[in-house]
Amino acid sequence: MTRIYFDNAATTALDKEVLDAMIPYMTTYFGNPSSIYSYGRESRLAIENARKTVAKILNANPGEIFFTSGGTESDNMAIASAIHDLGCRHIITSPIEHHAVLHAVEHFDHDDVVTSSFVKILPDGHIDLEDLEIQLASHSERCLVSLMHANNEIGNLLDIYAAGEICKKYNAIFHSDTVQTVGHYKIDLRSKPVHFATGAGHKFHGPKGVGILYVNDNIKIKPMIHGGGQERNMRAGTENVYGIVGFAKALEVADANMEKEAEVIQSLKSYMIEQLQQHIKGVQFNGDYKGRSLYTVLNVSFPKTEKSEMILFNLDMQGICVSGGSACSSGADVGSHVIRALNNNPNLVPVRFSFCKYNTKEEVDKVVGLLKEMI
Repeated sequence: MTRIYFDNAATTALDKEVLDAMIPYMTTYFGNPSSIYSYGRESRLAIENARKTVAKILNANPGEIFFTSGGTESDNMAIASAIHDLGCRHIITSPIEHHAVLHAVEHFDHDDVVTSSFVKILPDGHIDLEDLEIQLASHSERCLVSLMHANNEIGNLLDIYAAGEICKKYNAIFHSDTVQTVGHYKIDLRSKPVHFATGAGHKFHGPKGVGILYVNDNIKIKPMIHGGGQERNMRAGTENVYGIVGFAKALEVADANMEKEAEVIQSLKSYMIEQLQQHIKGVQFNGDYKGRSLYTVLNVSFPKTEKSEMILFNLDMQGICVSGGSACSSGADVGSHVIRALNNNPNLVPVRFSFCKYNTKEEVDKVVGLLKEMI
């Protein structure tokens, strides 16, 4: 049975070029980057070259890029730093953020360190920026605003510039989880009014276990992990050298082929929308799926029947990998908090299809054919 993988928003296959770039740092150049002899210097050079590559592609200073273990750590680090180092006492976020943000905010709110509130969501799943401004205007204490650049479940894209300008007006700290957009869109951090942004290698054909936190030069934060003073004293611990090399290489490959691949993947998404509308009665789409939305993500609601209730399980039996929401809840199928916040219709079953450069029209045809039989 050949498998069809339509869950690229959860993770992606490692690119061959990326693996080739990583292997020497697992074998030949295995030195500890903190050692002063040649083995260590080779590893140190690889990290700093990777940092320069990432900074250049994202139009940031190399000094603003910190390597982490991934998006979750980066999000947590940004939120904790905004509270402990930048004096934020109220957090405004949205009910459809990734759990890396929601659970971190909940944790600090629960500990009575800060208060928090949700910004309103418009019917198409976009953030209500007017409500954001009203909330910021009503708080005298310094606020942290944490809103993701693209929603990982429905794909909606935030106007990050407009949100950042509102934050600027009220002297708020702005953190944007850019995990779904780094490596998929040209991101110019120099021109975007954000203080913190995040990335994860495994979302664009890089390795798992490595990410970045962008910290704008204009703010000063304290170390999050104490020990050996690595990452310019911001994050102690021996660096994940081959992961960092892989992250930079994956970003380089993604950046070089971005326009071409975006076009191909967008056409797959559009084709699937057409085919589903043609073949499945009562199908609905979540979010602003034809508007300001990720070209990689399509969230579909199927009419609930005895058959469709088991849709994820049945697709899996046929070798088709899709998800019902975020894959970051360690396999627990508790339904999607994003869909619940949008339109909690118990008669619909939501499924997220997410695409990459390795997917084909034939795969879409096969999946739509199977869905037709199932529903």
